[in-house]
Amino acid sequence: MHLAVLRMLMAVCLLWPASSMIHADTTTSAAPVTAELGVDGIQRATITLDSYSYAPSHLIVHSGIPVELMLIRATVFVPHNFLLKEPDADIVIEEDVGHSEPTRVKFTPTKPGLYRYYCDRKFPFRPSHKEQGMEGKLEVK
Repeated sequence: MHLAVLRMLMAVCLLWPASSMIHADTTTSAAPVTAELGVDGIQRATITLDSYSYAPSHLIVHSGIPVELMLIRATVFVPHNFLLKEPDADIVIEEDVGHSEPTRVKFTPTKPGLYRYYCDRKFPFRPSHKEQGMEGKLEVK
C-alpha cells in the first residue's frame, strides 16, 4: 500500500506542470511595509506565507528596537517555513510555520542592512520554494 501511495505522489510531482507551481517574483514589485511601533516599544508586523510568496515581501524595521513578527501560513497542504540567517545582525530565525495557528518570532536587529528571508521547502523533483520566488527582504534602518 505504501508503495502505491509513493508511486502516485511521484506521478503527480512529475506530471504537474512546472508553470502551475512557478509564480511571479513579488520581492521587487510590492511596496515596502514598515513595522508598526507599539506603545510597549516593540515593532510588530504580520507576514503571510502563501503559495510561493510572502506578503509583505519587503519589510522595514529599525535597528536596536525589538521586533515581533506574526507568521501566518495561508496554504493548507503546502508546507512553508521562514528562514532569516544573519548572525552578524543578531537575527537567526528558522521557523516551520503551521497552518492551524500563527507563529510568533521575536528578535532585536543590531546592524542596519538589507537581509533576505526565504522558504527552503521543496517537493521531490521540483525547484525549491525559494527558487520559485518565495523570498523577501528585511530592511533594517
